[in-house]
Amino acid sequence: MKVTVDRTKCTGLGICESIAPGIFEVNDEGTLNLLQDDISDVDRQDTEKAVATCPTSALRISE
Repeated sequence: MKVTVDRTKCTGLGICESIAPGIFEVNDEGTLNLLQDDISDVDRQDTEKAVATCPTSALRISE
């Protein structure tokens, strides 16, 4: 499973980071960084929740 971010949609609110801090990080400039793009089964549930709750629909999951 992979996660990607559409940087044209992301506003850096940090909701994803609060749900899956091992996957997402918003830096001091408000830019979202992916800490890992290949998601393990251990992190799958939190990552899926973060993607589903993104208010700008900037996050996508692919298998």
